[in-house]
Amino acid sequence: MGCCVSTSSQSTCSSGSHGEPQAVSATCFEMGFRGTKRMSRTISDHVIALQNLPSVPNRIFANGKSRTSCIFTQQGRKGINQDAMIVWEDFMSEDLTFCGVFDGHGPQGHLVARKVRDALPLMLLSSMHSYQSRQHESGGSCFKGNSKKLNGRDSNKDGFAEDGLNVLWREAFMKTYKAMDKELRSHPNLDCFCSGSTAVTIVKQGANLFMGYIGDSRAIMGSKDSNGSMVAIQLTVDLKPDLPREAERIRKCKGRVFAMQDEPEVPRVWLPFDDAPGLAMARAFGDFCLKEYGVISIPEFSHRLLTERDQFIVLASDGVWDVLSNEEVVEIVSSAPTRSSAARALVDAAAREWKLKYPTSKMDDCAVVCLFLDGRMDSESDYEEQAFSSATLQSNHSGNAVESDDGQKSEPFLPGNFAVRTSEECDSYGRVVAAEFEGNAGTVSREDQSWSGLEGVTRVNSLVQLPRFSEERPNP
Repeated sequence: MGCCVSTSSQSTCSSGSHGEPQAVSATCFEMGFRGTKRMSRTISDHVIALQNLPSVPNRIFANGKSRTSCIFTQQGRKGINQDAMIVWEDFMSEDLTFCGVFDGHGPQGHLVARKVRDALPLMLLSSMHSYQSRQHESGGSCFKGNSKKLNGRDSNKDGFAEDGLNVLWREAFMKTYKAMDKELRSHPNLDCFCSGSTAVTIVKQGANLFMGYIGDSRAIMGSKDSNGSMVAIQLTVDLKPDLPREAERIRKCKGRVFAMQDEPEVPRVWLPFDDAPGLAMARAFGDFCLKEYGVISIPEFSHRLLTERDQFIVLASDGVWDVLSNEEVVEIVSSAPTRSSAARALVDAAAREWKLKYPTSKMDDCAVVCLFLDGRMDSESDYEEQAFSSATLQSNHSGNAVESDDGQKSEPFLPGNFAVRTSEECDSYGRVVAAEFEGNAGTVSREDQSWSGLEGVTRVNSLVQLPRFSEERPNP
């Protein structure tokens, strides 16, 4: 396991006694938080407990819109919706926005995705709060902006401060992802041994965009080229097991990487002693049955400076990317009737493509976050005309996984993820499905009932089957 998860990230923006780098810590956040007078108070106030999350302002996690974004999720045909999403504006200051999409898999994947959605932003806040405390103790002023002072800086100092800000956020993302996976491993009521989640998360801080991600959820950006035409820019990499670096790490840790005969285009991670679980990604939260064999939760991190040409960012789970290209996604979002309807328009387009391209397959869950970089959304009159409020979406969209304000599930609960089941569950599978849908007939639309009755197959499952662990394992 040692070769799988070891990593180190030293920040040149720390407050320790390292000589010259300490000078960076006094200026690195001045550039990122310019014009923010309430930085110190805001971070302290936002380090809050999970039970207080529903009351946090400017945080949305159910279908709807915010000042600068819209989000939408739709349940697929595999069972309970295992996707989760979040937009948190004024995250640490007035010019910071946190966005994330999380795609769960395995029997408790939906719970893992929601846990990560709720806990990971708070852990990131806590990490930055700890850094702020160290700065105060050392007499630094890293969190205090000074726009007048910044206007007189030269380009060399700007670049120096940008590098320090980049290093700081990299360290925060690395630390946060590690802490998140550790919490899942020790969670008393959440079995993550064969369940897990992807994560694609971004922090927009002024013109800076910081990204941390694991798994195969993706972020792209719609931007204008020199001719004013919209182009798609992929911001993240789908961390599949067949990527050379990922495959090498997994094989060094005795894991196996290969695709099944009936899915030659889907590489998977397998245990060395069993043809299970067949995880279709190289990095994930949870999935502790594979953590000793090369699957890790260390995020890829990247930083990008936004320009006036950049229009919007789209985060989505693989239910969208399996059927739509980056260019198609940019076209759909940019041509949506209103900005507040863009996320739903994209999910609707993905649903149509699933039925056209894979008519005998079960559609995957889809979750979309659209963040508009100019900070503007539709006018209130346009918004009312479209009747596109969060409440309308939650009440009118059948089959969608919706959570109440207190974070409790309100959708019908299906016992387990039917895409991944043990041999004991296979015999009773048909009876369980029939009983569940009969008992919940009032909450499932006719379209959902008819589709559930089809003998469709799932095109790509994140997991193939749960491992059968015996007392005696073959030597690797």
